[in-house]
Amino acid sequence: MNALWDFVVNRRKQLLTDSFLHVSAVIQSIILATIVAVGIGVLVYKSPVGSAVASAVASIILTIPSFALLGLLIPVLGLGVKPTITALVLYALLPIIRNTIIGLASVNPAVTDAAKGVGMNRLRILARIELPLAWPSILTGMRVSTQMIMGILAIAAYAKGPGLGNLIFSGLSRVGSPTAVPQALVGSILVVILALILDALFVLVGRLTTSRGIRA
Repeated sequence: MNALWDFVVNRRKQLLTDSFLHVSAVIQSIILATIVAVGIGVLVYKSPVGSAVASAVASIILTIPSFALLGLLIPVLGLGVKPTITALVLYALLPIIRNTIIGLASVNPAVTDAAKGVGMNRLRILARIELPLAWPSILTGMRVSTQMIMGILAIAAYAKGPGLGNLIFSGLSRVGSPTAVPQALVGSILVVILALILDALFVLVGRLTTSRGIRA
């Protein structure tokens, strides 16, 4: 424990920087993935075939090992942030697409029929009724994707990606040295702590952005 604490104290600036970069990369990836996934969900949710195809393609992407996907992206995008963010966005798609489709499909047709009856067009119904009603489901997909890519980002150190993965990989590559275990352990613990913090923030966002009627 003393070695662990000494490492945290001596490397606190690096740990703060790496933690910030880790969270920043995850948040950017989730925002991009949500834009893409919700767009796909809106396009296909009324079509059983389209929904099945979209979910199947996203599922196939998720089955590709992280090292393999990064290895495929590096020759095209190089090392660093670009392949890392691209991989995270691809991995984050499936839960958000599925939950978007489920959320939109579960909107009561009577509600949309009533909206049509008062003269609302398709775009206004989607923006003002369907997406707000589907938002809790979409947010759940975002929470799942966030927890998933928090760990995947650590592996992106293989592609010189940002975040705590560099700390973990560096520790594992120096096994036998006095700081190797504390370095890898601190990096891993911080990933878990940051994942819990982000999840708590999603819960807060859900409470602030979901009407009481929908929550009930």
